[in-house]
Amino acid sequence: MSAPELDRPMSVDDLGHSGRPSSCDLVTLAEQAALTGELVEAARCADEVLAADAPVTDLVRAAQVLAGVHAHRGMLADAAELHAWVAAVAPAKASPAAAIALVGTGRELPDSPADPGRPAPPTLRTGADGLVGKAVRASVRPAGSASALSDLTRAAAMLECRATPVLHDDSPAALGALVALHRGEPDLARTLVDRAVAADLGGAPYRRRHLLLRAWADMAGGDLLAARAGLDAANARPEPVHARDELVAVALEAGLVRRAGDTRGLLAVWSRAREAVLRHAVDLWSLLAIGELAVVAGRLGQLAWLAPHLQAGDELLTALGEPVLWAAPWHWCAFLAAVASDDPPAAQRHAAHLAEGAADVAAHAGSLALVLSRAARTWLRVLAGDVDADDVSAVAGSLSDAGMAYDGARLAKEAAVRTSDKRVLAAMLNLARGILAGPAVPAETVTVEAAAAPVVVTPTPRPCVLSDREREVAELVLEGLTYREIGDRLFITAKTVEHHVRGMRQRLGSESRSDLLADLRASLSG
Repeated sequence: MSAPELDRPMSVDDLGHSGRPSSCDLVTLAEQAALTGELVEAARCADEVLAADAPVTDLVRAAQVLAGVHAHRGMLADAAELHAWVAAVAPAKASPAAAIALVGTGRELPDSPADPGRPAPPTLRTGADGLVGKAVRASVRPAGSASALSDLTRAAAMLECRATPVLHDDSPAALGALVALHRGEPDLARTLVDRAVAADLGGAPYRRRHLLLRAWADMAGGDLLAARAGLDAANARPEPVHARDELVAVALEAGLVRRAGDTRGLLAVWSRAREAVLRHAVDLWSLLAIGELAVVAGRLGQLAWLAPHLQAGDELLTALGEPVLWAAPWHWCAFLAAVASDDPPAAQRHAAHLAEGAADVAAHAGSLALVLSRAARTWLRVLAGDVDADDVSAVAGSLSDAGMAYDGARLAKEAAVRTSDKRVLAAMLNLARGILAGPAVPAETVTVEAAAAPVVVTPTPRPCVLSDREREVAELVLEGLTYREIGDRLFITAKTVEHHVRGMRQRLGSESRSDLLADLRASLSG
């Protein structure tokens, strides 16, 4: 078969048979279809083998293909059932990488019986499978995230050397990126996925997934323009879009829109988000995406609709013993959702979960769980009107360092809204803007005096009577945003927005709102 022909799925004609293909032929077709991203065809062929009276070897191969397809299509529990069946009927054929589905759905891993026959040679595939299984188990154990990240990085490096792709329930690079993101290390996630993209690790089934996680790392790191470009690149991929990728893509879209302060944009993306959530069962590897959508749901007053999925996430983490790596970011998102939906009891409940997780890792300096626990505690104090500017500055800076700059800025904005001290108000608003702009010094070192100092901006000459800040406000007024929405977007209070609008009306001589809108359009076009 020529080189170009290897890029297309095999057919029965390729196999040189006449009539009905054998179970071995169908399994080969299923494997080839899966590796070229044709997951529906792969599932059809594999299921036909499993429904037939086929040899055990063919049944096992078919089950492993179908498990991989289920994982991509958001049905990891079904993948786990298939792996459990393989372990029961052919223990020697069970792969350590089955841990992706088993642990990912809160199940116990079966014991690996000793193989009485000759041991399999230590190939790149078996070595990578072993590292993936070890890493997945470590990720749900106390203080196991560092070793999990190391093992997944090594597993990805092993598979880069293989001549042909490997169909797992997920790629080690994607799992490693998730571990890094949950550790608050988006730079590591970005590096790991960049290598996977360059090596085309896993081939067609994983191309979109790697690009999406790369974009997510950019969003977590605060580079929203790069994240948007990455999302666009992932959406432009020609491969079919399956449930897992769609969930991540829509959550990433919602995350970018939320960070832009665009409430109308969130409403537009929410219907697509609901469909994506319905098509994807909750599992450990989807908590990042569902957590982001929970925050959006809180902003939109839609948490009741998402409640069954949030409960499933809670139950999964409980079944796994509340592993701090996965539980801390989940409870942080739930905390933010409760704050956004004005539900103090829920916010306090999730803050308590974060405190428990931080207590478990108190000996590990720099743990994200410690950062999030302190942040929730400070946020609750701010909501109660107790604003300690130094504490808020330190916590906001820690959040920014952990890849959560937007959350740090939001905390500073909440503090500004709830203080009666004008000096502290100015400090907190400057802090919020400084975090998002990337301050030259760490945010935790910013004092009230430094934060309260006016931001020096070199004005750009314009043939217009509006200041730079007024132009920003004017553009958003013309978009139809409310004063509160404009304040959220610009990190100023709604009262400040009203002050700017009143000043513009007086300066432009606008006698009515319609006159003001017309005058603003004329001024901005000048």
